[in-house]
Amino acid sequence: MQRMIFKMIQLLGQPTYEPVGATSRRFFRLPLLHLTMRLALSAAFVLLASLFRTAPLRADENDRPNVVVILADDQGWGDLSLHGNPNLSTPHIDSLARDGAHLENFYVCAVCSPTRAEFLTGRYHTRMGVYSTSAGGERFDAGEQTIAELFQRAGYATAAYGKWHSGMQWPYHPNARGFDDFYGFCSGHWGNYFDPMLEHNGQIVQGQGFLPDDLTNHTLDFISDHSGKPFFVYLALNTPHSPMQVPQEYWDRFSDKEIVPDPAAENAKKQDTPHTRAALAMCENIDDNVGRLLNHLQSTGIADNTLVVYFSDNGPNGSRFNGGMRGRKGATFEGGLRSPCLIRYPRRIAPETTVKSIGGAIDVLPTLCEFAGIDWESQQLPDRPVDGLSLVRQLTGQLPSGSSGERMLFSTWHQRPTVRTQRYRYHDNGGLFDIVNDRGENNDISGAEPATANQLAEKLRDWKSTWADAENQQFRPFPLGHPEATWTQLPARDAEFSGTIQRSNRYPNCTYLRNWIDTDSEITWDVDVLSPGRYEVQLYYACPQADIGSSVELSLGTETLNATISRPVESPLLGAADDRVARQEGYVRNWQPMTLGMMELTPGREKLRLKATEVAGSQVAEMRLIMFRRLP
Repeated sequence: MQRMIFKMIQLLGQPTYEPVGATSRRFFRLPLLHLTMRLALSAAFVLLASLFRTAPLRADENDRPNVVVILADDQGWGDLSLHGNPNLSTPHIDSLARDGAHLENFYVCAVCSPTRAEFLTGRYHTRMGVYSTSAGGERFDAGEQTIAELFQRAGYATAAYGKWHSGMQWPYHPNARGFDDFYGFCSGHWGNYFDPMLEHNGQIVQGQGFLPDDLTNHTLDFISDHSGKPFFVYLALNTPHSPMQVPQEYWDRFSDKEIVPDPAAENAKKQDTPHTRAALAMCENIDDNVGRLLNHLQSTGIADNTLVVYFSDNGPNGSRFNGGMRGRKGATFEGGLRSPCLIRYPRRIAPETTVKSIGGAIDVLPTLCEFAGIDWESQQLPDRPVDGLSLVRQLTGQLPSGSSGERMLFSTWHQRPTVRTQRYRYHDNGGLFDIVNDRGENNDISGAEPATANQLAEKLRDWKSTWADAENQQFRPFPLGHPEATWTQLPARDAEFSGTIQRSNRYPNCTYLRNWIDTDSEITWDVDVLSPGRYEVQLYYACPQADIGSSVELSLGTETLNATISRPVESPLLGAADDRVARQEGYVRNWQPMTLGMMELTPGREKLRLKATEVAGSQVAEMRLIMFRRLP
């Protein structure tokens, strides 16, 4: 009902950002009705929507479980002592298997943003516009329905803390996707893990301490604040993704530790490295935070009725212990796709439950909804069916742990698609492997079992035919001025630039623009203004005292703002002192805002342009982002 009401509001003239049809990426706008009529009707529909949104789908609120989903970033299947890694200890994460269920054949995607899209929607990322991990390619279509929206409509309080990596501007922002509260960052990686610049519901804020600890603190506070109402909280930790930063006490455990390599793994001799030690130290920090969370649930008396899920977004981000599996992050072999998955729910899942059936990130939505009594099937969007299946019967012992029938799980990255059945994995290049007897994918049996190879090749071709047109996705603009958004951030990551200007690093996510030294160079964003409004516009920048005095101009359509950089922002590069390993990503600075002025926005697709009109010193400034704040 809420979706229907939202569509009706859109038809009343609000600028839309929905694709026409299942694969087309052309966007439409309908003529605006008389403003007074539109606002009156919109208010009526919003009132109805609020009534439906808060109406639970189950009569007994006390019987509905709370839900905590913990997602690690770049933690491989082998990065747990539960899975035989002799180099670290993860007793709190391991306890989830002891006290609940261990899913032995759980699969995600080869990299971050596709996994997040599949968990949030229950659908393959190939259907909804995710084609890269940065600069807009991480966004899944605005018309998709998320797990948070389903829980929110069922009366749950919802929150997301950590790495979002599924879009930065509304309608892709977490607050637009069903999360009442968001604290963290929306990019694919972050440049500093100690007291970093973050955002809280769109507004720039300062983090407190080591980022995974800070995110866990927010989760604990949210749980405490919502003990009288069912809640759904998504804790998306940012580690062990690089940069390899970790507090000293954890580093001291591993700095001189001799690493026992996985003898069956690729590059076994390369596993005893500072990168491996840092990753293991970060994993032990994660384990301590999981322990804090579990203790908090126990101390607040809600542990028995709280469903805790733990998994990771892809294989390990380095050569280290991974159970002898082939591949790591970025690969579509077992080592890149197999993830730990542990689920504890004392009221419904018996201790030490083992599930051998294949499952994946797409199954989390239907599984959690069924446990919570949410009828997700009737709420599926007609043109966007959920690909995942509920695993409740396997988790509660109603089906044998290895029962998956003829089920197949598909995945791809960089045009390397693969399909996994309960026994086999088939790759698009023709390779067929018996995973039950050859988890390391060492022996290609396609010649010995041609019928199986041919059958799976046909299934893979059928699946590829369902992919969205990723090429057209690259022409999607960045939305600005969504009617429900107060803040809209346009980072350097999403900008194009010309002349002398350079990006600070080849990995765009947390970068800034530098070498801005003349009036000919230009920074632009391809934006689509979604609704009219008046905005305060700020520039986040750094500029030494010797270079202040340059004048800049920001223009959009017929609107132009002019300002002079009069305040120095002196900041060294941050992060290097805390790195345990030399990083590939760029460093960051302590960015500060300056107000450029007020701008009236009118709907339409335009180029937002930033350039200098006068250069006072050796440079204009280093630019991190433009922030728009909607005024009343």
